Amino acid sequence: MQFLNDILAIKNIELYAIVILFFFTLWFIRNTVKYYHGEKRKVKNLHRFAKEGEVDAQHDLAKRYHKGKFVKKNCERAAFWYQNAALRGDKEAKGYLENFLNTHQKKKC
Repeated sequence: MQFLNDILAIKNIELYAIVILFFFTLWFIRNTVKYYHGEKRKVKNLHRFAKEGEVDAQHDLAKRYHKGKFVKKNCERAAFWYQNAALRGDKEAKGYLENFLNTHQKKKC
């Protein structure tokens, strides 16, 4: 209880709260930008590895195109990367491709 009384006795507590919120906002913006750049770098590396023939990269890139996660949603590219991964022996990608083609034949992505 003494701690609460000490805090309430501080003069200009609003000023301290504003300063804390300001620094928190700066920290939050910095980490958000850092996360965004990190994800964009991951997508760039996924493209590179997928073009080199790495199955896991092809599968992950297909999922990203299918969901629109840090790339523009594109059904054709998703199907392309699912197909490449399936042709290289990824059974999970083959299942995704079959499901993807069955659900997206009638409607657009």
